[in-house]
Amino acid sequence: MLAFALLMALTPAPAAPELVALGDSYAAGTGAGDEAIDDCRRSPHAYPRLWAQRNGASLVMSACAGADTAAVARQAERITPSTTLVTITAGGNDAGFRDVMTTCTTGDDDECVSRVGAAERFIRDQLPGRLDALYGAVRGRTSAEVVVLGYPRLFSFESWCLMSGKKREAVNRAADVLTEVIGKRARAAGFEFADVRKAFDGHGACSDEPWVNGLVLIPVDRSYHPNRAGHESGYLPALTAAAR
Repeated sequence: MLAFALLMALTPAPAAPELVALGDSYAAGTGAGDEAIDDCRRSPHAYPRLWAQRNGASLVMSACAGADTAAVARQAERITPSTTLVTITAGGNDAGFRDVMTTCTTGDDDECVSRVGAAERFIRDQLPGRLDALYGAVRGRTSAEVVVLGYPRLFSFESWCLMSGKKREAVNRAADVLTEVIGKRARAAGFEFADVRKAFDGHGACSDEPWVNGLVLIPVDRSYHPNRAGHESGYLPALTAAAR
């Protein structure tokens, strides 16, 4: 018994998992409330932080609002040999998410549909190469598990809101195209992919119980981003199910 006790005392405790969170405003938690007053707009309610808290993991929060895939590839420099899990949500800014939503908020139906169509063409034609470069940069730094999380459809149709039905349909269609491209490239890279669209169904902006903010005037950057419930009930379960 004494020898066993001595052996246990000398055996190092297993290292706590380390999560490195990469991505844009959706990964940073912009829109979930209590965001830092800086350029990255990170929230304590963002899904990577919630996962780390529930799993006793240390968190390296690199995600930053406004980041495109090239910027997210630079975030990957914070991956270290002790990293056990990497999460990524990226691609929306490359496709011009902010400009799409500005056009659809201020323009008419035809202007919105036209701008969404341009974004869809970019997603199909140019985004795959950008995602491959990002995923290659991440895999080049680590053999740890990588989970790529997509984007929800932004709108539901239960309630009236500023967006017409035609605009909502167009934006949701673009979200489908974006998610499908991200999922395909993530799987090609050997990463896990978490599709959050089903979890958010019925909880988009203009729903009776929204997990996505509609237009927010102050601060405007919370507009059309998941709120706290979206991270807790949408993104977190998807990550939990995908992470081994």
